[in-house]
Amino acid sequence: MHVGRLVFSQVMDLLPLTHFRRCVARYPDRRPSRTFSSLDQFLCMAFAQLTCRDSLRDIESCLRAVPTKLYHLGIREVVSRTTLAYANEHRDWRICAEFAQVLIADARKWYANDAGVADLSQTMYALDSTTIDLCLELFPWAKFRRAKAAVKLHTLIDRRGSIPTFIHITDGKVHDVNALDVLTPEPGASHYGS
Repeated sequence: MHVGRLVFSQVMDLLPLTHFRRCVARYPDRRPSRTFSSLDQFLCMAFAQLTCRDSLRDIESCLRAVPTKLYHLGIREVVSRTTLAYANEHRDWRICAEFAQVLIADARKWYANDAGVADLSQTMYALDSTTIDLCLELFPWAKFRRAKAAVKLHTLIDRRGSIPTFIHITDGKVHDVNALDVLTPEPGASHYGS
C-alpha cells in the first residue's frame, strides 16, 4: 500500500496560499459558506483543470469516485455539483485573477535567467489570439456569425519562459489590433505579433 503523498497535494504545496488567503480577505463573500470555503473551491477547480474535466457533472463524478482520497487532496468533503456551481457563480472572480497575477510574477522570476532567452537585451512579448467556438443557443450574447457563437482570447506572452502576462476576452469579431487599446505595455519592451 502506498503511504506517500498524492501528486496533486504536492503540487498544491508549491502554491503561495498565504497570498491566496489575502486575496480572499480582500473580496469577502456576501453570504459566506460554513462548509465550502474559497480554498475548497480553488482546489476543486485546480483538480478539474489538471485532470481535464469537461463539466461540473464530470468534476463531481470524478471526486465522488474516490471519496476516501479527498482528504489527501486537501478537499475536506465530497462536493456536490450545485455547491460548486453556486460558488462559481457567486464568489468574486477577482480572487482568482489576483492570485493568478501572483503566480505569474513568481513564474517570471523562475524563468528570468533561462538559458534560451537570457541573451535578450530587453523583455520581448508576443501577442496572439484564439477563437473559442460556443453554442449560439447557450451563448446568444457571443454572436460571431449568422449561426455561430464565439469568444476571442487575446493573450500577451512574455517570451522569457512563455508566460502569459495579459489575457483579454472579447467577442469573436474583435481583431488583435483592437486588443492593443486595452493593453498597457511595459516601458522599453519590444512587441511582435504572431
